[in-house]
Amino acid sequence: MNAADTSALIKERYEKLNALRASGPTWPNDFHPTHRAADLHAEYGHCDKEMLDKRALNVALAGRMMLKRVMGKASFATVQDAHAQIQFYIALNDVGEATYEAFKKWDLGDIVAARGVLFRTHKGELSVRCTEVRILAKALRPLPDKFHGLADPELRARQRYVDLIVTPAARATALARAQAVASIRHQMEQARFIEVETPMLHPIPGGATARPFATHHHALDMPMFLRIAPELYLKRLLVGGFERVFEINRNFRNEGVSTRHNPEFTMLEFYAAYTDYRWMMDFTEQLIRQTAIDTLGTAIIQYQGRALDLEQPFRRWTLTQAICEHAPVYCDAPLEQADFLRAELAKLGVDIHAAAFKNAGVGTLQLALFEETAESKCWEPTYIIDYPLEVSPLARASDTRPDIAERFELFIAGREIANGFSELNDPVNQAARFKKQVEQKNAGDDEAMRFDADYIRALEYGMPPAGGCGIGIDRLVMLLTNCSSIRDVILFPHLRRED
Repeated sequence: MNAADTSALIKERYEKLNALRASGPTWPNDFHPTHRAADLHAEYGHCDKEMLDKRALNVALAGRMMLKRVMGKASFATVQDAHAQIQFYIALNDVGEATYEAFKKWDLGDIVAARGVLFRTHKGELSVRCTEVRILAKALRPLPDKFHGLADPELRARQRYVDLIVTPAARATALARAQAVASIRHQMEQARFIEVETPMLHPIPGGATARPFATHHHALDMPMFLRIAPELYLKRLLVGGFERVFEINRNFRNEGVSTRHNPEFTMLEFYAAYTDYRWMMDFTEQLIRQTAIDTLGTAIIQYQGRALDLEQPFRRWTLTQAICEHAPVYCDAPLEQADFLRAELAKLGVDIHAAAFKNAGVGTLQLALFEETAESKCWEPTYIIDYPLEVSPLARASDTRPDIAERFELFIAGREIANGFSELNDPVNQAARFKKQVEQKNAGDDEAMRFDADYIRALEYGMPPAGGCGIGIDRLVMLLTNCSSIRDVILFPHLRRED
């Protein structure tokens, strides 16, 4: 439908609205449904015509009119509420001439309500024989063509309200996300975690290496930053005596936008005293597996045309093991030599002169090589463990290998899903790590951390040994709903301005 046709239809609908205004209340708010379409299908879908006629069940429903068939003295309308559709049967003899004539002028997209009796038509469709039918809200813009819907992915994301109306898959994705979050919350509570809320406005951005969004608080006359991670506040709660805490939180990072990145995203972060990164891997694995079962009924799923088995134990590889597995050319290569790694990264097109690589050690270079050669190939659930300490400023060092952090990242279908580690609770060590981060920031690394003196003060009161983990909710939902873009699982993703 072109713009001229759309404008003409909108003008016509405004004229119908003016006619409705002349006949009485235009946007009534006195109708209260007693039933939902999905519940009626579930409870009475097995009943034949005779059974329903004997029951004579009176119902009251409301929803959006998606289809309409006017047939002389009797008409049909398909109405869609939050979870399902049901058919209205509207007959002249049942609703009266005035109502019937008015109904014939209503448009697809209008919000309508009806009271009547549940029955089954001669063709076998569960329907409502309407004794009363009303229009509750006039749709002034036409819905997209029912056969094509919203084909443009950007338009679907920009006008999600329309996408949810006309695209069943969009509604199913939103409902699956809600189910997944509910499952996660239930599992956390069952494991005796306490749900908390921490600030979204931070005086110092911390808890992750990322570029923050900056703002200014006028009353306090101080710069503030939108949260990039809740980690340091959650660990303050460990200091305060809460031994298991979690938050399903919104994070904000002033970085690129892609099929896997949105400036605003949802994370589950959780911390447990007297655990370590091995405990966290076991718990995270079970959490993800059970979330899939609760959401989909199975832990063996299909993603982008390939099988994905969340039922089997998740693999555990070091960085170098993963590189050798997915890029065998490096199996006998000197992966402990910085000059070799820099040369290989340059061959792969990495800008090794960027600020992030200034003064980079072997660990940073190994991580970059993994990202270039192996990350996207980790299809089955894979924990990459024992990260270099230099790229893990908040993680505890291994007692047996001081250059290695007790840290893991979980990759599924070639993308990072979770990040966790044994927490660093030594205030002196943490202060030294922060100072190192400040040096990197002064050298031009915009994503390096700042020095958080209050967090160091909290650690000085004593934080119990602990493990922590963050799981990307958006990316997890992408897996569970077979979505290739993060935009499809966020109801209102950020886009460029329309102009």
